[in-house]
Amino acid sequence: MFEAIPDAIDAYVYGYPLVTMEMTRRVMTNVREPEGSRAPMGHFVRLRHYPDASYRDVTAPNADTLYTTAWIDVGKEPWVVSLPDAHDRYYLFPMLDGWTDVFQVPGKRTTGTGAQTYAITGPGWKGKLPAGVKEYKSPTALVWLLGRIYCTGTPEDYDAVHKLQDEVSIVPLSAYGKPYTPPPGNVDPSIDMKTPVREQVNALSVDDYFNLLAKLMKDNPPYAADKPMLAKLAKLGIVPGQPFDSSKLGTVAKEAFSMVPKIANEKIMLWLK
Repeated sequence: MFEAIPDAIDAYVYGYPLVTMEMTRRVMTNVREPEGSRAPMGHFVRLRHYPDASYRDVTAPNADTLYTTAWIDVGKEPWVVSLPDAHDRYYLFPMLDGWTDVFQVPGKRTTGTGAQTYAITGPGWKGKLPAGVKEYKSPTALVWLLGRIYCTGTPEDYDAVHKLQDEVSIVPLSAYGKPYTPPPGNVDPSIDMKTPVREQVNALSVDDYFNLLAKLMKDNPPYAADKPMLAKLAKLGIVPGQPFDSSKLGTVAKEAFSMVPKIANEKIMLWLK
């Protein structure tokens, strides 16, 4: 089983974006109502000023845009995003899937600045959308909308951008065209809200890490091109939707596997440098 250690390191590195995305979501949505840079699932965060040094949710935040962000789960039904007429102002609304890949970017450069409405649909969804609503299909159930709107920083322009932020909306498809108030979030006291997300991910045991990865892959399927990697994961006992148990590898192999997170993280940090 020692020959499987290199495969386990590759599996860890492969799953790092998905696991990190989920841990980020947990921290950023673990509130009852929107506050600061946090908001429950299905609510927009509308930052009213340029991000400062305390804003750590984005690795390298823009210095001249106001962030308007939301996390949604499109696994059960689509969500409809409505963007107002921005009157030629620069903005972009990247939509990230669970693997951190951008699958659509409405905005001035790509779709113009007129009013526009999109339904973000999940994997396997089939249905009919209302007239005037364009479908954006997400490869995964987990979606992060990372909107940014240009602002000059003057009091007058802050007011103008705040108005645009307030006009951006998101609702489940079943509520589209109807009065809708997003429900309050559920606060999980077990979630660590202080330790940086990457440190939390790096601290996961090999069992906890691969268990979470397997669980997440059920609703956030890998790409077809990842089939060779999935075969490698399956040999290790990492299967979408199924629990991972390193004890099945034997005592000696389990002890060796316990070193995988440390080695894999060192490898990831070398790439980042």
